[in-house]
Amino acid sequence: MCIGKGEITDQFHIGGIQLPVVSSCRDLGVTVRNDLSPSDHITDRSIVVRAHRRANLIHRCFISRNVTLLVRAFLTYVRPLLEYNSIVWSPYHKCDIIAIEYVQRAEHSYSQRLSDYYHLICPV
Repeated sequence: MCIGKGEITDQFHIGGIQLPVVSSCRDLGVTVRNDLSPSDHITDRSIVVRAHRRANLIHRCFISRNVTLLVRAFLTYVRPLLEYNSIVWSPYHKCDIIAIEYVQRAEHSYSQRLSDYYHLICPV
């Protein structure tokens, strides 16, 4: 993989075997494209899909609907997927940012989320 916008004119060989030219590769769990865009990492077989699956699994497996418990489970099992190595793949496209934030908003309407947040901070 060559980083940049120019055309690849050179062929690279190791031990007489030509290396394939690829537009993206996965290293240390982060998919990087030749233009350094994080979109493949975020959307394609990605962190967003895995985070949605884990959030749904938490929703199905926990019998209790205690908000504090569910938030703690989310912070323990889902959020690390979304934040792992984020310094490297920090999203800058609006669609990528929305995809990541949607994982946190998928379960409830905005008013319900505000109500849950208020009760979490200010218990009655």
